[in-house]
Amino acid sequence: MLTGPRDDAGLVGDATRDDPERNERFLPSPVDAGQKRLPIDMDYVQRVMMELLTIPSPSGRTDHVMQLVGGELRDLGLDFEVTRRGALIAELPSRSPGADRTVVVHADTIGCMVSQLKDNGRLAIVPVGTHSARFAEGARVTIFSDDVSGDYWHTGTILPIKASGHRFGDEVDEQGVGWDFVEVRVDEVVHSRADLERRGIQVGDFVAIDAQPVITSSGFVNSRHLDDKAGIAAALGAFKAILDHGVEVPVTAHLLVTIAEEVGLGASHGLDADVAELVSIDTSVVAPGQSSSEQCVNIAMQDSTGPFDYHLTRHLIDLCRVHDVPHRRDVYKYYRSDAASALEAGANTRAALIGFGIDGSHGNERTHLDGIRSTAELVALYLQTDLTFRSWDRTPTGDLRDFPSTAVQPADGELAR
Repeated sequence: MLTGPRDDAGLVGDATRDDPERNERFLPSPVDAGQKRLPIDMDYVQRVMMELLTIPSPSGRTDHVMQLVGGELRDLGLDFEVTRRGALIAELPSRSPGADRTVVVHADTIGCMVSQLKDNGRLAIVPVGTHSARFAEGARVTIFSDDVSGDYWHTGTILPIKASGHRFGDEVDEQGVGWDFVEVRVDEVVHSRADLERRGIQVGDFVAIDAQPVITSSGFVNSRHLDDKAGIAAALGAFKAILDHGVEVPVTAHLLVTIAEEVGLGASHGLDADVAELVSIDTSVVAPGQSSSEQCVNIAMQDSTGPFDYHLTRHLIDLCRVHDVPHRRDVYKYYRSDAASALEAGANTRAALIGFGIDGSHGNERTHLDGIRSTAELVALYLQTDLTFRSWDRTPTGDLRDFPSTAVQPADGELAR
């Protein structure tokens, strides 16, 4: 707390502002202190992304995809461990002990679950995660039964209950939109509930929506579940760039791959107590009224849970600005990420959200390779920087005199106005 004589406005002066050594503690870490915009191995990023997209991983059924992620980390030479629940934590060590940072992505996707075996041999389903049945209509799916010893998976299609124009005519367009108005047509000779049971299908079986990814010659990536498998690929591409170029990071960095972001749990576990900063990589909303683009990295200023950390967010923006990484700022109204789960669980960390632009989120999604590259470039730059405030952020608490926010939020000036 500042004490001493007040000026005419009734404000107390801060004598430490005249001390150059003390002033340095109030300034954010530099973003132009030798950091390099590293080239990203986009062949590697594309390969990893496409392999991830071929593996179904709706929230609650993610073990298989985590094996793939673990294999990639092992090939990169990064040590990692898996939590009891199945999240994965890798480490890129530094020589500096103490506080560290985490980049977080999620491997789970939206999907469905069987809620009823219908008398007509079809399946009623409910959503896993938040998405509209409007975008599920016509999707190809894979149904996974519990018995993995035999034919434990079956294919099918999500269709409106009235799906035949030649039978129902205008009624096809007049029926409602929602999960009560769709069903899964299973690619087996099944005409009754008993037929479904004989094939091992039960209530509670997972129904994964097939990704069907395509990369066009113009660089667009069309697929279900780019959220967040393109994010995993970008993160791995960034860590690979650091390793390939022999960069010694100033702060130990973890890569946390979560498995339940789509159902709101996200990074609620897996963070250690020393994490001072968290950057979540996820989709950015490309839609009317939004600023985000498919062809750059997008930095969220706020989502449905509130503003992101003022200083860390602007640290990332400055990195883009100084190193010419294409970027945009945006605000998202109907959105939450792994960062929200971490903060709600009590993590004492700064938190920010960046992402590649997605058109048609949670439906027939599309992004661009340029946006994935820019996202990886920003993460690789970020890993080369110190903590946002090098001294202050290394401990979980400190003295108010040393609190650095007044460097960019001048309290005296704001009060004077």
